Amino acid sequence: MQGANTVHETVNAVYVAESRRVLATLIRLLGDFDVAEEALHDAFRAALEQWPRDGVPANPRAWLVSAGRFKAIDGLRRQARFDQLDETGAAADFAVDDSDAWAERETVEDDRLRLIFTCCHPALAPDAQVALTLREVCGLTTEEIARAYLTPAPTLAQRIVRAKARIRDAGIPYQVPAQTELAERLDAVLRVIYLVFNEGYSATSGAALTRHDVSGEAIRLGRLLVALLPEPEAVGLLALMLLHESRRAARTDAAGDVILLEEQDRRLWNREMIEEGSGLVHRALASRRSGPYTIQAAIAAVHAEAPEASATDWTQIVGLYDVLLRADPSPVIELNRAVAVAMRDGPAAGLVLINGILDRGDLRDYRLAHAARGELSRRMGHLSEARASFERALALTKQDAERRFLERRLAELPQVT
Repeated sequence: MQGANTVHETVNAVYVAESRRVLATLIRLLGDFDVAEEALHDAFRAALEQWPRDGVPANPRAWLVSAGRFKAIDGLRRQARFDQLDETGAAADFAVDDSDAWAERETVEDDRLRLIFTCCHPALAPDAQVALTLREVCGLTTEEIARAYLTPAPTLAQRIVRAKARIRDAGIPYQVPAQTELAERLDAVLRVIYLVFNEGYSATSGAALTRHDVSGEAIRLGRLLVALLPEPEAVGLLALMLLHESRRAARTDAAGDVILLEEQDRRLWNREMIEEGSGLVHRALASRRSGPYTIQAAIAAVHAEAPEASATDWTQIVGLYDVLLRADPSPVIELNRAVAVAMRDGPAAGLVLINGILDRGDLRDYRLAHAARGELSRRMGHLSEARASFERALALTKQDAERRFLERRLAELPQVT
């Protein structure tokens, strides 16, 4: 018999390491998110009661799944006024290592993969996919998710409740899609993970430019997906997130103000992340099945390989953007390519491209397009145009650090007489 404090520490450690795996399997076995979550908590309560007396089981995960399932079935039968389980089942000390109850020819990793695809099912609204993934796969609390997305907790909770109801009412299957559907469904999963990452890497609003906890969860999800389903684009997305995340320490100063990429102290970049990300880029490209995430990661790798901004291979970056535009045409990618052209050929060349994008109505309300036009106009000495563009970008910006940057740019512009 172990000391109670030691066992409690063990239970806490098992919760951190295994709770999401246990939950994923319980959802498969019980077929309901809420019932599975209650069963998860019941299983850990039983562990706190029984493990100090009986010892920690050889396979804690199997014990917890078996305990949770048994508790849930008992509760459902009681609720339905069915006959109670036999005395052994109804007793407090019911839990055993019932491998058939939690394995059933399926691995726990398969269960986690099923859970990711269920949370990212296209029948759910995009914001619901993000919220449900963070809640069920990552284990963030409703309050943590609401705080990250600056959403009232009751609103976020209702979003999750509706998503679960949609899964139940629509009979959305808890499974990995068939091979014929995998590519399309994987795109939705990757999109959700990248949405989560972007909100952490460059918050759309609020006081802080970045939220490390949110981007960290996205990277953790990316690692999980690559481990369970090592498709080239999953590898490419993980590479992209790691390469972007490697710059975090250099992106803001001590006051939290924005530092542009070309002005960052590259000694602060995380070399381990860069090495891992670059290796993943090569792995994804070697498959010859690379898509938009891998190409974006390749662009980030070119930036990472330059020891200083002046050594950046802008010709290679423009070429990669050309490939990316063919694979995933969008005005935002056009904008990024235009900025790369400006760095390669001069601000006038980039400004022509950006003006073309804005003149046709694309990105009219996209703050970064106006900020880029303002920056190139400033570099060319077109002060009136620069001021108008920076003011438009400022009006569209909700993020405090970005607003301060634009305000500084405006203050630095000489007055036109």
